[in-house]
Amino acid sequence: MPTSQSTASIDTLPVALVEFSAGARIAVLLPLPVNTPYDYLVPDDCVLAPGDVVEVSVGRRIETGVVWGAGLGDVSSAKLKTVVRKLEVPALPDVLLRFIDWVAGYTLQPAGQILRMAINPIRRGSAPKPATTIVASGRSFEDCNVKATPAREKIIAALAADSFPSAAALAKKSNVGAGVVRGLIDAGVLSVVETTAASPFDKLDIYHAKTVLEGDQTSAVSALFARLNAFNVTLLDGVTGSGKTEVYLEAVAETLAQGKQVLVLVPEIALTAQSIARFTGRFGGAPAVWHSDLNYKRRRETWLGAAQGDAKVVIGARSALFLPFQNLGLIIVDEEHEAAFKQEDGVIYHARDMAVVRAREGQIPIILSTATPSLETVMNVRSKRYGEVKLPRRFGAAQMPAISVVDMRKDPPEKGRWGRAWLAPSMVKAVEDTLASGEQALLFLNRRGYAPLTLCRCCGHRLSCPSCTAWLVEHRKTGRLQCHHCGYNARPPKTCPSCDAAESFVPCGPGIERVAEEAAARWPDAKIRTVASDTLDRPSSIAELIADILDGRIDILVGTQVLAKGHHFPGLTLVGVVDADLGLSGWDLRAAERTHQLLHQVAGRAGRAEKPGRVLLQTHDPNHPVMQALLSGDDETFIANEIDTRQALTMPPFGRLTALILSGPDEAAVINASRQLAAAAPRGDGFEVLGPAPAFMALLRGRHRHRLLLKTRRNIAPQLLVKEWLGRVKMPPSVRVQVDVDPYSFY
Repeated sequence: MPTSQSTASIDTLPVALVEFSAGARIAVLLPLPVNTPYDYLVPDDCVLAPGDVVEVSVGRRIETGVVWGAGLGDVSSAKLKTVVRKLEVPALPDVLLRFIDWVAGYTLQPAGQILRMAINPIRRGSAPKPATTIVASGRSFEDCNVKATPAREKIIAALAADSFPSAAALAKKSNVGAGVVRGLIDAGVLSVVETTAASPFDKLDIYHAKTVLEGDQTSAVSALFARLNAFNVTLLDGVTGSGKTEVYLEAVAETLAQGKQVLVLVPEIALTAQSIARFTGRFGGAPAVWHSDLNYKRRRETWLGAAQGDAKVVIGARSALFLPFQNLGLIIVDEEHEAAFKQEDGVIYHARDMAVVRAREGQIPIILSTATPSLETVMNVRSKRYGEVKLPRRFGAAQMPAISVVDMRKDPPEKGRWGRAWLAPSMVKAVEDTLASGEQALLFLNRRGYAPLTLCRCCGHRLSCPSCTAWLVEHRKTGRLQCHHCGYNARPPKTCPSCDAAESFVPCGPGIERVAEEAAARWPDAKIRTVASDTLDRPSSIAELIADILDGRIDILVGTQVLAKGHHFPGLTLVGVVDADLGLSGWDLRAAERTHQLLHQVAGRAGRAEKPGRVLLQTHDPNHPVMQALLSGDDETFIANEIDTRQALTMPPFGRLTALILSGPDEAAVINASRQLAAAAPRGDGFEVLGPAPAFMALLRGRHRHRLLLKTRRNIAPQLLVKEWLGRVKMPPSVRVQVDVDPYSFY
């Protein structure tokens, strides 16, 4: 490690636009799990400034870091190491440095790990080779003592008509060997010169296909335009199919007209395909894309495109927030209510909330778009912290679908030649009517695989993951049992490991594969497709699926939540929810809210064009407030009840929670450490500590887990309490403490 670590807290370090010349002491933040920068010296013949990306020596290796300001350590300069070199990439802008700083302080995550997300695409690999083109040097064959031949004449003729980046490309066009081209280069007849590389990003034309807007949309666009020149947060609240995307695309166009960049955050990769298609249709070119499935070259290109301003619009997942935009002018968070915006591995943060902070730091507007706002956003609107623009009706002739429930107590699935059935008779009839009309149906079940549980019919033994507190899910298509938490998978055993009974295992409960199996048996002539996150294994497969749906090559979709939001399928008129009660059981303060949002969103896939839509919810509790809200369309009463419940319990958004999760390979060590932490817990008015207790997932990826929960009043910031609390207890090396400010799940 470097000789001296800066003693100042990272949020006190200056990030002003200053320069440091040779020999100056500077602070460099490294992409490591550290909270403070380390001091280095500026090398000779070099001037550095905050935000510059540099390479430094860390122990015996070279690491990439970022200049954070003046060095503040108290170690003699003679003992400090010198920066190895400055990388020839754009410096991180001041607003991004402040943002990283703020995120680290709020989430209590190491600042170095947050920096890692911001510079990872340029940490490894060499810079791309400069673009080149082959040109005639101006010297003749005779000047270069080269004999003119038909092959060489072909090459000169090809160059006169076109340009070529390489000898191979020129040789192919001239229908000669590449050696002939290289010979002319060596002789001096041809030259290889550096040239400006073509941009990997499409040009966007704000006038390419201007959208024809209706009354509500026109008013919404005008309201958004009035808020585009300063920091503010606007909720774009529109029913499914109301044209929210078309409305915020006009805000994108206006921002582009001002010469600024735009970031659109989406919760899942599956939503990017149609988003890209809509952008391309509106602007005549595709936006840049950012997500974890991109290869290294593409990630580096997009990083540089954001930093240099060439990437005008970026559609991306959570970490796109940390791209070094040169001139970001607008942030849009699509489906702002989605829990997928909360990152729970590595650096823990909520991308929607941090996007608001990023907008504030840059003094730019942010739009939160959804049909089902989160309760936190609703309360921010009501307290006037956020503005609101509403789209209460669907676009054009489309109407909201008719929603009804199927009471499974009165209308259970029939037993018979289908074996164990999961579709109620009224659901079967609705699908048959839909198919007879030449329309498409979606059978929705938010559960992957064939069956969520496999047990022995002889002794009741349940097949579970050896590394997690989770049952193994059967995936019949692959013939494997899989853990959806750690990825462990295995072939189903031929005998029970508990009682040695042979061929005794039976599947319990349905996953989408089992529902699809029933659908295939009932409607053998229908074209059926199962869709889940594990079947959409690459962005191209998402595009292919959407094309198949739009072209009518699928009659029945059987899918999970990846199909529940954002997608527009004009021919889909029936949505059947196989288990509407799924998600309502268990202790989760957001269970009802999440289920309402999910079912509302999946219902919104039906009837988005001229043909009316229909939604059936199979439930064992039709009187549940979630079912009643969906049936009546009275979201306000449901939200009011949720507010009353949370307020009575001082739970978010009326109180604050911070989770401390202890984990380690030795259960006894974790239990002992959690008890020590509980004994040192802060005590006072306005806050309390709950626990310790085993986590819901008491074993995850081979690590035993216990939880403590700090609950505070809304006006008490938990960060200082947690810092002081953790400072009072020395954890054993084998026990890791993970802090989750504002937890969204309690697994």
